Amino acid sequence: MKLYTYPPAPNPMRLAIFMAEKGVDIETEVIDLMSGEQRSDSFRAVNHWGTVPSLVLDDGTVLTEVVGMYSYLEEIYPQKPLLGSDPLSRALILSWDHRCFTDGFQAVAEALRNSVPAFAGRALPGPVSYEQIPALADRGKERIQAFYGVLDKHLEGRDFMVGDDFTVADITAYVFVVFSGWVKAAIPDECVHLSAWHQQISTRVSVQS
Repeated sequence: MKLYTYPPAPNPMRLAIFMAEKGVDIETEVIDLMSGEQRSDSFRAVNHWGTVPSLVLDDGTVLTEVVGMYSYLEEIYPQKPLLGSDPLSRALILSWDHRCFTDGFQAVAEALRNSVPAFAGRALPGPVSYEQIPALADRGKERIQAFYGVLDKHLEGRDFMVGDDFTVADITAYVFVVFSGWVKAAIPDECVHLSAWHQQISTRVSVQS
């Protein structure tokens, strides 16, 4: 296998934490998003979407979505399960992972890509050019604050997002908080449950590496 990635970016960060938790080491090539290498012909030949992370399997299959990489690597490296140990826990974990992505990640991306000059004409990732819509940046920031409230309520009385163990739901929620910092959106002071959870998750070796 070979992984194409850009460590500072949020989706690559999700996968990196997952791999660190499992102790998985994969041949890696860094694609420099800052220089636009993801739009180069050579990388588009690997992943025509021009997104990272991209995981090329031994048979040449290319996985372009983190949730697919989670599922594949969980099967190959089952020790320390991060996707649950039974049908219900898996369903809950994937549901929260999806919620964190749609209500969290996409809110930050909305705020970031519709306000930063570097994303002019690149308001959405992928091969199609989309112009920025400033009003979406404001809406994105509102959505971030609303989702902070959702997470805070959910984490009351909990050490982890689902059940008694660290899972991909915790990974995506944690990286959402990190990603929010890109648009200067910190955890509100009143979100005490989310803050306590975040402090605890921040001590894990996988998120510090």
